[in-house]
Amino acid sequence: MIRDELTYKIIGCAMTVHSTMGPGFQEVIYQRCLAIEFDRAHLDYTREQEQFVYYGEIEVGTRRADFVVDNQVVVEIKALVGIEDVHIAQAKNYTVAYDFPLGLLINFGNISLQHKLLFNPKYHPRSSK
Repeated sequence: MIRDELTYKIIGCAMTVHSTMGPGFQEVIYQRCLAIEFDRAHLDYTREQEQFVYYGEIEVGTRRADFVVDNQVVVEIKALVGIEDVHIAQAKNYTVAYDFPLGLLINFGNISLQHKLLFNPKYHPRSSK
């Protein structure tokens, strides 16, 4: 599956959740609903996958992204009135820190679903992933 197809499917699942639930719920509700839609779409995903964060070669902590889909896309979800630069920076940092080629920031809190595709300019494929 090429990445454009994958992100298209992920966004489609998010659109289904948003059109069914609408805005106003907590993030965890959208996360659970999105997992259901990922299952229905037969997407390979991990929910709240713990990833190590490094400073150079030194491990400095861990962080859990909301989803990692097909071991290629980090998906960070929000339930806010609007996406701000700090949310984009957070999702981009996860994408780079976890060394995935793509990230998606999806916001369910607005009247219209918001999403932002993020690219990792430092991506280095590893065979051990």
